[in-house]
Amino acid sequence: MLVGVDLGSGHSFDPTLDELALLAESAGDDTVARVIARRKAPDPALFIGSGKADEIKELVLVHRADGVIFDQALSPAQQRNLERHIGVPVADRTALILEIFAQRAKSHEGKLQVELARLQYLATRLVRRWSHLERQRGGVGHRGGPGEAQIELDRRMIGERIKSVKARLDKVKRQRGTQRRAREKSGTFRVSLVGYTNAGKSTLFNALVKARAYAADQLFATLDTTTRSLYLEALGGSVSLSDTVGFIRDLPHKLVEAFQATLQEAADADLLLHVVDAASPGLQEQRDEVERVLAEIGAQDIPQVLVYNKLDRLDPPPRALSDWAERSPGVWVPRVFVSALQGLGLDALRGVIVQAASPEGLIPPPLSPRSVDPTSAEPVDSPAQNGSTRALPSPT
Repeated sequence: MLVGVDLGSGHSFDPTLDELALLAESAGDDTVARVIARRKAPDPALFIGSGKADEIKELVLVHRADGVIFDQALSPAQQRNLERHIGVPVADRTALILEIFAQRAKSHEGKLQVELARLQYLATRLVRRWSHLERQRGGVGHRGGPGEAQIELDRRMIGERIKSVKARLDKVKRQRGTQRRAREKSGTFRVSLVGYTNAGKSTLFNALVKARAYAADQLFATLDTTTRSLYLEALGGSVSLSDTVGFIRDLPHKLVEAFQATLQEAADADLLLHVVDAASPGLQEQRDEVERVLAEIGAQDIPQVLVYNKLDRLDPPPRALSDWAERSPGVWVPRVFVSALQGLGLDALRGVIVQAASPEGLIPPPLSPRSVDPTSAEPVDSPAQNGSTRALPSPT
């Protein structure tokens, strides 16, 4: 059973819970019911209050649900109290994302990163949560009561494991740093694909470099960074193209920290291809979330090209395959419409990369560019901004 709580403005909320359902499906769960609650503030004990908790308990019995997943983050106490009240396991969005990452991590580095994030999450949950963490009652009349000995032991073991995993990740980070410095010495232009999960980054990566990176219509299909050379005939050479992990709303901060070594590929790039699902109804929110994570890893000032993928799903289609879009208030960047699945618009995208990798770089146009709204076939004017606007090949 999925539960979403609307806490008013200033808090993210998905009234359909569609994304949470996709996350649950990616983790191997089947959704049997969805519940929406509205509160001015979370209840300290049960997050949703006792009345709504009773309602969920009844629905769990009716639908024979095996567990409840909340779209928001729960405190350890709230999670424990809800499980006792409802009678089935309760997880929050953070735990669900961590579970998916644990299932999908394939490389040694990816497994270490996920393990670190899960250990850091688990370390906050050892608060009188399980009976095996209590001392045995003993003596006449059961004197003594529960103690904290096993909790302290588990905390110490988790702390030592966190230190060990961090040390191994530091070693991986140094190795990646050596590889990046080698690419810098060779003068290779570095391009990284970033974007919301399931926007089609891996499919686009495969289409550009003829690779066989795993791609699927599911959230977080790719966790491990893959780097290949992309030969551009117009440039007379190759650039380095990296496919990185996708972002998502409310991506756990600890997960961003754990994947720092992987995300560093984006932070050290010369150009970011921000892949956007052009057919998504939450397009703008997804763009904003990616920009937030880019700022968190220090990649907000890297030149960017917006790549609106899934062109084949737009009706009507845009008049031109390349135009301009507003990345942030007053800052306009090139935008290219592509269909990675059908191979549409890839030549226009290669043209933009060639210009970005050339000695002149992306040169501001002499005239105000014209921008095509992805939801409309009609072009709209967008003003050039003193050097913040970049040129791109004229649409053919």
